[in-house]
Amino acid sequence: MPVDMTVARFEELVADALDAVPPEFARAMDNVVVLVEERNEEAPGILGLYHGVALTSRTSDYGGVLPDRISIYREPILAMCDTEDEVVEEVLVTVVHEIAHHFGIDDERLHELGWG
Repeated sequence: MPVDMTVARFEELVADALDAVPPEFARAMDNVVVLVEERNEEAPGILGLYHGVALTSRTSDYGGVLPDRISIYREPILAMCDTEDEVVEEVLVTVVHEIAHHFGIDDERLHELGWG
């Protein structure tokens, strides 16, 4: 049964997950914003999505662009979890996973590292 959680509480969990990012990685994040959204209309089952140009792909031509976006999708995360503790864990995994994409780490490597 999906977890019932307010938007404010879910946003708090995302903020907590961001606070758990090691400072050296947080400082290295560049031109990126993290947003909580209800769901992705095109792929309603995904938990998060990175939209942008990974740091490893940026060239000297990169500049004057809107910030990259990391979207964390509330409804599918709540739907897959049975307890608030599971939501806390899944939010952390999803936030780390999407931040890794910002740093140029692909899904295959994330799975190898246990952050699938």
